[in-house]
Amino acid sequence: MLYGSLRETSYSRLLAEEAGRVLEGMGAEVRFFDPTGLPIKGPDLDDHPKVQELRELSLWSEGHVWSSPEMHGAITGVFKNQIDWIPLSMGAVRPTQGRTLAVMQVCGGSQSFNVVNTLRLLGRWMRMLTIPNQSSVPKAYMEFHGDGTMKDSPYRDRVVDVMEELFKFTVLTRDLKGFLVDRYSERREEAAKAALDPTNPKHLIEDGGL
Repeated sequence: MLYGSLRETSYSRLLAEEAGRVLEGMGAEVRFFDPTGLPIKGPDLDDHPKVQELRELSLWSEGHVWSSPEMHGAITGVFKNQIDWIPLSMGAVRPTQGRTLAVMQVCGGSQSFNVVNTLRLLGRWMRMLTIPNQSSVPKAYMEFHGDGTMKDSPYRDRVVDVMEELFKFTVLTRDLKGFLVDRYSERREEAAKAALDPTNPKHLIEDGGL
């Protein structure tokens, strides 16, 4: 679960927490990343504890839920910085590829879909399986109780719908991640590298070594 605000009362966090409770009710194990203290993406910071924590959580996960406020018609820098720190691949390990993704946003005013559209774009570039359903909560400051839980409303119903869909897609694809992200172009590239490897048995045979 990723959210995009550092405010003490962060409605994107409250929305993510509501979604997390729904997922836990379905039997999922839910973990959050707190972006407080995460450095701005830059060189020589890969060993920073917050960067390592974020990447380890992404590797652990089977699916993601992304929740961001809308600021100036787009996602916040706090949210984008988290995505920037998650590489498409770390050697042979892929922290996001083949994982499911649900996207949500909170708005201070009328309903908008700018953020969820941008999150879908990011999910595609991260080679994630972004589910069709999504949640956008307008006037978010009116949609939560004092204890942080979400009021009963059509907006909360949509959150439940989205989490149900995420759960189903995750269960259906959990054993197929490798197959779903397997690409012809990458197989061809790996084969070309292997053909140039002098330690490859094919070379040894052709050179009379075997």
